[in-house]
Amino acid sequence: GLVYLWASRQDIGLIVDQTLNNMIGMNAMLAVPMFILAANIMNASTISERLWSAANLLVGRLRGGHGHVTVLMSIAMSSMTGSAVSDAAGAGMVAIRMMRKHGHYPGGLAVAVASACATLGPVIPPSIPMVLYAVISGASVGALFLAGIVPGLIMALALSILISILARRRNLPRAGEIAREDRLKVLLGVLVPLTLPLVLLGGIWSGVFTPTEAAAAAALWAMVLGIVVYRNLGPKTLLAVFLESSRQSAVVMMLIISSFIINYAITNDGLADALARWIAAMQLSPLAFLLLVNVLFLVLGTVLDGAVMLMVFVPVLLPAAKALGIDLVHFGVVLIINFMIAIISPPYGLIQFVLSTLKKVPMREINREIWSFCVPLTIVMLLLIVFPQIVLFLPHYFGYR
Repeated sequence: GLVYLWASRQDIGLIVDQTLNNMIGMNAMLAVPMFILAANIMNASTISERLWSAANLLVGRLRGGHGHVTVLMSIAMSSMTGSAVSDAAGAGMVAIRMMRKHGHYPGGLAVAVASACATLGPVIPPSIPMVLYAVISGASVGALFLAGIVPGLIMALALSILISILARRRNLPRAGEIAREDRLKVLLGVLVPLTLPLVLLGGIWSGVFTPTEAAAAAALWAMVLGIVVYRNLGPKTLLAVFLESSRQSAVVMMLIISSFIINYAITNDGLADALARWIAAMQLSPLAFLLLVNVLFLVLGTVLDGAVMLMVFVPVLLPAAKALGIDLVHFGVVLIINFMIAIISPPYGLIQFVLSTLKKVPMREINREIWSFCVPLTIVMLLLIVFPQIVLFLPHYFGYR
């Protein structure tokens, strides 16, 4: 981004100032530090460990059990947070520690598993990208949230299948066995945390709070559990959690701010409008349009952040999608899955940058492993393109048209 500003002889200070102002004006961005805070409170108050133990009880005996446990824990965490980055920085940190310490996974593989599982966060509701897409497209947030449930579960199944294949090829161990007398205690320990998805989704669908406010509600609920229920969050621990959440939020926000500079470059040179005109001139069928757009985004996702593509390219493509009669809820869910693949695709994979920074694992080790996880997610995305009923079944069942 800075090279573009220098080459085009623009005022670097002015452009950076504008990107900061644009970001501050996006209220939905408040959800990112709030969900990171919620995830860190869950870690400090042992909620993440309780979820890990319960998932371990259910699937830990499978070959490559630590990977399967990470997938199942990510499904639970995805229903509590709305961001892939916050899932990675929260539950992902716990999963990486367990995979490396007890499963003896190589650092690159452990981060790749956690990164791929973090993509479930914005697909299984609640979801920050779905809220942003709803603002851009006018689609119903409630319909988008319902539409993401089945695709998210299919993505989780696809990742588990890949982990099973890798476990056989690389002789990955099973997770530790939980003693019979402790199993009931483990299951009871997650009943209270699992009320959080009911609070969040119930509050959003009933209109008690907005999806952005749900992030703050998640942090508050996690704090109440840690202070009142589990009583393991003292003042010193809570202060450390706030400081660590601030540091992690700063890492994430710096990456997002940098992506806005790329956003400006693409908009200023008219690349988004040129792309829209090129696609419109081809007079494609709805299926061909969806395939072409998603192939283009998969390619662009290797060098651009998903947020950039959502905010820059999607608005100029929406008129063409409407003209072809494509359901905007279906279009949005497929694109968000595409953008989730983008944030784990080398060389610019936002999740890898975050976890590499936080866990001190070199990017080259992560990039060697992550490609294999992009394959099943891409297959799922293509399946949803061809069969939109998979996406639209739940919204239609609950009366959204």
